[in-house]
Amino acid sequence: MILDAAEVLERVRRDKPLVHHLTNFVTIYDCANIVKVFGASPVMAHAREEVADMAKIASSLVLNIGTLTTEFVEAMLLAGISANEKKIPVVLDVCGAGATRFRDDKCQEILDAVEVSIIKGNSSEVARIAGEDVLTRGVDAADIEANLLGVAHSLARERGCTVVITGKDDIVADMKRAIWVHNGHPMMANVVGTGCMATSVIGAFAAVETDHVVASVSGLICYEVAAEIAALVAAGPGSFKENLYDAVYNLDSETIRRMQKIELEEKIALHNMAD
Repeated sequence: MILDAAEVLERVRRDKPLVHHLTNFVTIYDCANIVKVFGASPVMAHAREEVADMAKIASSLVLNIGTLTTEFVEAMLLAGISANEKKIPVVLDVCGAGATRFRDDKCQEILDAVEVSIIKGNSSEVARIAGEDVLTRGVDAADIEANLLGVAHSLARERGCTVVITGKDDIVADMKRAIWVHNGHPMMANVVGTGCMATSVIGAFAAVETDHVVASVSGLICYEVAAEIAALVAAGPGSFKENLYDAVYNLDSETIRRMQKIELEEKIALHNMAD
């Protein structure tokens, strides 16, 4: 596996892929903005009457259940089936999974009806989708005892997809591989929407990179390196968010390659054995 996050970013900027979203109403503006400043083109179409047609002209589809309703999920299913027919990647953010039975049921409904390429969530959300007995505190991660690397591999194997678990350190895994991303900054946890934005970034990178582990890791590296840069000049959460957009827009290859911090599964396994 060859992983060059800077090169994938250049493809996003060159190709300007259309990223179709059915996403969280709380963070929809931020998701559109982060995709735009990365160089891709966001579209936020939710109406059942047009979602299938919109998916047919998109390069990837992002589904986010943060503000789900039954009708909204019905639109997601239409868009997801259309995306599958076109063979474009589908990214599902299982936002809030584990908080209520309704969310859990709707996640399973989507996963059973749509071939999802990338499942993304925090530790407790993903663990819940993988069948662990955990509860989520709204959309915030709860402490879990399960081995997250094992959870990621198990879910990836069950669903035939890539799994992204975000947190202080991110895990990206499929059935055979796993990578930790150690970039990011604590300030991200003080701004609503940074998780949803990460999902949209992954959707933009998956639109130009067919290896979904590479796409997910590359998107997280670029997004979180930009967050580290933004935090250097931010006075607090408000200015951090403003500077994050500027840092993404001004990212260059040298900065990405110098600042990225990733760890491959062989080293992860050694860490786990030592614990």
